[in-house]
Amino acid sequence: MESIKYIDRQSGQLITENPPGEGYLKFLYHNPFGKLALHLVVKRKFLSSWYGSIKDKPKSVEAIQEFVDDLNIDMNEAVRPIEEYNSFNEFFYRKLKPEARPIGEGLVSPADAKLIAFEDVDEVNKFFVKGQRFTLKEYFQSEMLANQYENASLFIFRLAPNDYHRYHFPFSGMVSESTKIKGRYFSVSPYALAANFTKVFCENKREYLTLATEEKGEIILSPVGATMVGTIHETFTPNTHVKKGDEMGYFAFGGSTVVMLVDKSKVTIDPDILENTKNKIETAVKMGERIGI
Repeated sequence: MESIKYIDRQSGQLITENPPGEGYLKFLYHNPFGKLALHLVVKRKFLSSWYGSIKDKPKSVEAIQEFVDDLNIDMNEAVRPIEEYNSFNEFFYRKLKPEARPIGEGLVSPADAKLIAFEDVDEVNKFFVKGQRFTLKEYFQSEMLANQYENASLFIFRLAPNDYHRYHFPFSGMVSESTKIKGRYFSVSPYALAANFTKVFCENKREYLTLATEEKGEIILSPVGATMVGTIHETFTPNTHVKKGDEMGYFAFGGSTVVMLVDKSKVTIDPDILENTKNKIETAVKMGERIGI
């Protein structure tokens, strides 16, 4: 993989993404010496926890302006200006003004992200996996859930460092408690996924919950941790009714992912997203933007 490309949904243009540490990621996941470092150090919790603690220190605010400039982040959308944050992490999971992310009709994106979507969960094995199959049983560590969602549509929302890092509910309904699965801290960059999708998603730290809706049945939402993302923070109250667009949680510094499963008989994924996925290209979406009906 030479570069990361995605479709800007508004303009239809093909954009090349230049994430921080791009060369480092290529080295870790596609170089024999890099893979050795990956398995010995990078995927382990202590590195992400240590790096996260640095981003919580007051001195880390010095990195905010350069980060904003380099990644063209629109601070007019944020509730607070740069000078009001007490650490880089506090800026990183900043809140946005409500009007910055209007909530659309139908099924909406839970996050600002680069999206790939599959009408049937088994299609992911044709897209990424080489040598071994991705299975819901391994992902959930539950045969019951695997059987329940074996015919579901699958959405994978990849949050890049420059994205808004809070994620929200894509539909109204009753939300369950989260089930937490301990795991590693592989990167969720396409460089990592191209190398081994199954290992990244079935070994990384992750959580999942059920959103019970009247129109879409039960939706599974699952935030996945990654390298330099030490903690997944929940901000919702379990066993309560939530509205579409309500906040679900946020990630600290780093790239992250939200996985979503929906009964395929109850959703029609927007055709441009499916077409881009078939062409092995992600689609950039905003939180609250319609992704299906």
